[in-house]
Amino acid sequence: MRKLLDKTLVVASHNAGKIREIRDLIGPLGFEAKSAADLDFIEPEETGATFEENATIKALASARASGLPALSDDSGLAIDALGGAPGVYTANWAEREDGSRDFAMAMEKVEKALREKGATTPERRTARFVSVLCLAWPDGHVELFRGEVEGHVVWPPRGTSGFGYDPVFQPEGYATTFGEMSAEEKHGWKPGDREALSHRARAFKLFAETCLGT
Repeated sequence: MRKLLDKTLVVASHNAGKIREIRDLIGPLGFEAKSAADLDFIEPEETGATFEENATIKALASARASGLPALSDDSGLAIDALGGAPGVYTANWAEREDGSRDFAMAMEKVEKALREKGATTPERRTARFVSVLCLAWPDGHVELFRGEVEGHVVWPPRGTSGFGYDPVFQPEGYATTFGEMSAEEKHGWKPGDREALSHRARAFKLFAETCLGT
């Protein structure tokens, strides 16, 4: 495993919510985080069939464009009753014809699909959020870290915090959705902690322990 020695890196994302969460997680470690959006990088086409492949595409594109290490996240909601969908196409389910993304519409699509499957009780609406972080260097070296959190899909959506599908995902063992949690509650982790709650925080914990030695 290669250690990350630079204190400046690029967050390989144009998603404002994702950029904010990664900055929240990496900020306490003393890093300056620029984003692909800040740097006006073109978003690479995500042609991978897995979270790992798409995370690698994004991180390598930003690392090579910037000459700096780049950290990407590819994440999504995998619902058992839907055969793991939307999965790697989680963001696609929110796309409108004009190219914008509407996650309220996406959550309605999920609910409609679940009802068509007759999945109306919590035990039939099990799901997990998956996050894969990729740390890439300009020379092409990459490290991958995967985090998952189990839970189920609720309806109607609850809460206005977070982003994406957070208002319909209730993690196992909790009475609230990610959309009802503060950032601190949702992640449940900071450097030195043993536990993490969110999928992104669990992947980030592995990244921090492996590449930063925290």
